[in-house]
Amino acid sequence: MAVHQEDRLHPSMQVTDVQAAQTAPRHGAVMTPIAAKAAAVVRIATGFIFLWAFLDKLFGWHYATATGKGWIDGGSPTKGFLSNVSAGPLQSFFHTIAGQTWTDWMFMLALLGLGIALITGVALRITAIGGTILMAMMWAAEWPLAQHLSNGDPSGSSNPLVDYHFLYALVMILLAVVYAGNTWGLGRIWAKIPFVHRTRWLL
Repeated sequence: MAVHQEDRLHPSMQVTDVQAAQTAPRHGAVMTPIAAKAAAVVRIATGFIFLWAFLDKLFGWHYATATGKGWIDGGSPTKGFLSNVSAGPLQSFFHTIAGQTWTDWMFMLALLGLGIALITGVALRITAIGGTILMAMMWAAEWPLAQHLSNGDPSGSSNPLVDYHFLYALVMILLAVVYAGNTWGLGRIWAKIPFVHRTRWLL
Protein backbone atom coordinates (compact mmCIF):
# COMPACT_ATOMS: atom_id res chain seq x y z
CA MET A 1 0.00 0.00 0.00
CA ALA A 2 1.55 3.28 -1.06
CA VAL A 3 1.34 6.29 1.21
CA HIS A 4 0.47 9.35 -0.83
CA GLN A 5 2.02 12.76 -0.28
CA GLU A 6 -1.24 14.25 0.98
CA ASP A 7 -1.52 11.42 3.51
CA ARG A 8 1.85 12.35 4.95
CA LEU A 9 0.74 15.95 5.29
CA HIS A 10 -2.59 15.42 7.02
CA PRO A 11 -3.19 13.38 10.18
CA SER A 12 -6.64 12.21 9.14
CA MET A 13 -5.52 9.55 6.65
CA GLN A 14 -7.43 6.32 7.10
CA VAL A 15 -4.80 3.61 7.59
CA THR A 16 -4.44 1.01 10.30
CA ASP A 17 -1.60 1.01 12.80
CA VAL A 18 -0.06 -2.03 11.10
CA GLN A 19 -0.28 -0.42 7.66
CA ALA A 20 1.28 2.76 9.01
CA ALA A 21 4.14 0.85 10.61
CA GLN A 22 4.77 -1.15 7.45
CA THR A 23 4.63 1.74 5.01
CA ALA A 24 6.09 4.58 7.07
CA PRO A 25 9.12 6.21 5.47
CA ARG A 26 12.31 6.30 7.51
CA HIS A 27 11.55 9.78 8.80
CA GLY A 28 8.27 8.44 10.19
CA ALA A 29 5.94 10.99 8.58
CA VAL A 30 2.74 8.97 8.98
CA MET A 31 -0.17 9.81 11.29
CA THR A 32 -2.66 7.07 12.13
CA PRO A 33 -6.15 8.03 13.33
CA ILE A 34 -5.17 7.11 16.89
CA ALA A 35 -2.02 9.22 16.68
CA ALA A 36 -4.04 12.14 15.32
CA LYS A 37 -6.46 11.91 18.25
CA ALA A 38 -3.57 11.67 20.70
CA ALA A 39 -2.03 14.80 19.18
CA ALA A 40 -5.39 16.54 19.50
CA VAL A 41 -5.56 15.65 23.20
CA VAL A 42 -2.03 17.01 23.73
CA ARG A 43 -3.00 20.17 21.82
CA ILE A 44 -6.11 20.81 23.89
CA ALA A 45 -4.35 20.03 27.17
CA THR A 46 -1.47 22.36 26.31
CA GLY A 47 -3.90 25.09 25.34
CA PHE A 48 -5.73 24.67 28.64
CA ILE A 49 -2.45 25.24 30.52
CA PHE A 50 -2.05 28.64 28.88
CA LEU A 51 -5.74 29.55 29.13
CA TRP A 52 -5.85 28.62 32.82
CA ALA A 53 -2.77 30.74 33.50
CA PHE A 54 -4.49 33.67 31.79
CA LEU A 55 -7.72 33.26 33.74
CA ASP A 56 -5.98 32.77 37.09
CA LYS A 57 -3.86 35.88 36.59
CA LEU A 58 -6.89 37.81 35.38
CA PHE A 59 -9.30 36.95 38.18
CA GLY A 60 -7.01 35.87 41.01
CA TRP A 61 -8.42 32.39 41.66
CA HIS A 62 -6.05 31.79 44.58
CA TYR A 63 -3.85 29.30 42.79
CA ALA A 64 -0.76 30.98 41.33
CA THR A 65 -2.47 34.35 41.86
CA ALA A 66 -3.86 35.25 45.28
CA THR A 67 -7.45 36.38 45.68
CA GLY A 68 -7.73 40.13 45.15
CA LYS A 69 -4.40 40.24 43.28
CA GLY A 70 -5.79 39.50 39.83
CA TRP A 71 -5.25 41.80 36.89
CA ILE A 72 -8.91 42.79 37.02
CA ASP A 73 -8.37 43.92 40.63
CA GLY A 74 -5.45 46.14 39.70
CA GLY A 75 -2.69 43.59 40.24
CA SER A 76 0.14 43.06 37.79
CA PRO A 77 0.58 39.63 36.17
CA THR A 78 4.28 40.30 35.52
CA LYS A 79 5.59 42.42 38.39
CA GLY A 80 5.98 39.69 40.98
CA PHE A 81 7.78 37.28 38.68
CA LEU A 82 9.97 39.67 36.70
CA SER A 83 10.95 41.88 39.64
CA ASN A 84 12.29 38.78 41.40
CA VAL A 85 14.47 37.55 38.54
CA SER A 86 17.78 36.83 40.26
CA ALA A 87 19.90 34.99 37.73
CA GLY A 88 21.19 35.47 34.21
CA PRO A 89 22.52 38.37 32.15
CA LEU A 90 19.06 39.93 31.61
CA GLN A 91 18.20 40.59 35.26
CA SER A 92 18.24 44.37 34.96
CA PHE A 93 16.16 44.26 31.78
CA PHE A 94 13.46 42.12 33.38
CA HIS A 95 13.46 44.30 36.50
CA THR A 96 12.94 47.36 34.33
CA ILE A 97 9.96 46.00 32.42
CA ALA A 98 8.35 44.29 35.43
CA GLY A 99 4.83 45.58 36.00
CA GLN A 100 4.86 47.95 33.02
CA THR A 101 1.46 48.33 31.41
CA TRP A 102 2.69 47.21 28.01
CA THR A 103 4.46 44.22 29.55
CA ASP A 104 1.30 43.10 31.33
CA TRP A 105 -0.80 43.49 28.18
CA MET A 106 1.65 41.63 25.95
CA PHE A 107 2.05 38.79 28.44
CA MET A 108 -1.67 38.37 29.03
CA LEU A 109 -2.55 38.58 25.34
CA ALA A 110 0.12 35.98 24.64
CA LEU A 111 -1.35 33.59 27.21
CA LEU A 112 -4.88 34.15 25.91
CA GLY A 113 -3.90 33.85 22.27
CA LEU A 114 -1.90 30.67 22.80
CA GLY A 115 -4.68 29.12 24.85
CA ILE A 116 -7.45 29.86 22.37
CA ALA A 117 -5.40 28.92 19.30
CA LEU A 118 -4.30 25.59 20.73
CA ILE A 119 -7.71 24.61 22.07
CA THR A 120 -9.47 25.49 18.82
CA GLY A 121 -6.67 24.21 16.59
CA VAL A 122 -6.26 27.32 14.44
CA ALA A 123 -3.16 29.29 13.44
CA LEU A 124 -0.86 26.65 14.90
CA ARG A 125 2.17 27.84 12.93
CA ILE A 126 1.89 31.36 14.33
CA THR A 127 1.18 29.82 17.72
CA ALA A 128 4.36 27.76 17.53
CA ILE A 129 6.44 30.83 16.68
CA GLY A 130 4.84 33.08 19.28
CA GLY A 131 4.83 30.36 21.92
CA THR A 132 8.50 29.58 21.33
CA ILE A 133 9.39 33.26 21.74
CA LEU A 134 7.39 33.47 24.98
CA MET A 135 8.98 30.30 26.33
CA ALA A 136 12.45 31.59 25.40
CA MET A 137 11.81 34.82 27.30
CA MET A 138 10.55 32.95 30.35
CA TRP A 139 13.52 30.58 30.16
CA ALA A 140 15.86 33.57 30.09
CA ALA A 141 14.08 35.03 33.13
CA GLU A 142 14.57 31.84 35.13
CA TRP A 143 18.00 31.20 33.59
CA PRO A 144 18.34 27.51 34.50
CA LEU A 145 21.98 27.62 33.35
CA ALA A 146 22.91 29.28 36.65
CA GLN A 147 23.91 27.10 39.59
CA HIS A 148 23.63 30.04 41.97
CA LEU A 149 21.42 33.11 42.22
CA SER A 150 22.82 36.62 42.34
CA ASN A 151 22.78 36.50 46.16
CA GLY A 152 24.81 33.28 46.21
CA ASP A 153 21.95 30.91 47.06
CA PRO A 154 21.60 27.68 45.04
CA SER A 155 19.40 28.21 42.00
CA GLY A 156 17.65 24.86 42.36
CA SER A 157 17.82 24.35 38.61
CA SER A 158 16.93 20.75 37.80
CA ASN A 159 18.29 20.86 34.25
CA PRO A 160 20.38 23.67 32.73
CA LEU A 161 19.12 23.16 29.19
CA VAL A 162 15.99 21.04 28.75
CA ASP A 163 13.30 22.26 31.11
CA TYR A 164 9.53 22.69 30.80
CA HIS A 165 9.90 25.86 28.69
CA PHE A 166 11.91 23.90 26.15
CA LEU A 167 9.36 21.07 26.15
CA TYR A 168 6.37 23.41 25.71
CA ALA A 169 8.08 25.02 22.73
CA LEU A 170 8.81 21.64 21.15
CA VAL A 171 5.23 20.50 21.71
CA MET A 172 3.81 23.59 20.00
CA ILE A 173 6.17 23.16 17.06
CA LEU A 174 5.25 19.48 16.75
CA LEU A 175 1.52 20.24 16.88
CA ALA A 176 1.94 22.73 14.06
CA VAL A 177 3.91 20.47 11.74
CA VAL A 178 1.51 17.52 12.13
CA TYR A 179 -1.60 19.66 11.52
CA ALA A 180 -2.95 18.74 14.95
CA GLY A 181 -5.78 21.23 14.56
CA ASN A 182 -7.45 19.08 11.91
CA THR A 183 -8.63 16.53 14.47
CA TRP A 184 -11.14 17.72 17.08
CA GLY A 185 -10.38 21.28 16.07
CA LEU A 186 -11.11 23.98 13.53
CA GLY A 187 -7.90 23.53 11.56
CA ARG A 188 -9.55 22.52 8.29
CA ILE A 189 -12.10 25.34 8.49
CA TRP A 190 -9.33 27.81 9.28
CA ALA A 191 -7.28 26.60 6.30
CA LYS A 192 -10.23 27.23 3.93
CA ILE A 193 -10.49 30.91 4.85
CA PRO A 194 -9.35 32.76 1.69
CA PHE A 195 -6.64 34.94 3.24
CA VAL A 196 -5.27 31.95 5.18
CA HIS A 197 -5.34 29.80 2.06
CA ARG A 198 -3.37 32.45 0.18
CA THR A 199 -0.89 32.93 3.01
CA ARG A 200 0.18 29.45 4.07
CA TRP A 201 2.29 30.57 7.04
CA LEU A 202 -0.98 31.56 8.74
CA LEU A 203 -2.05 27.91 8.99
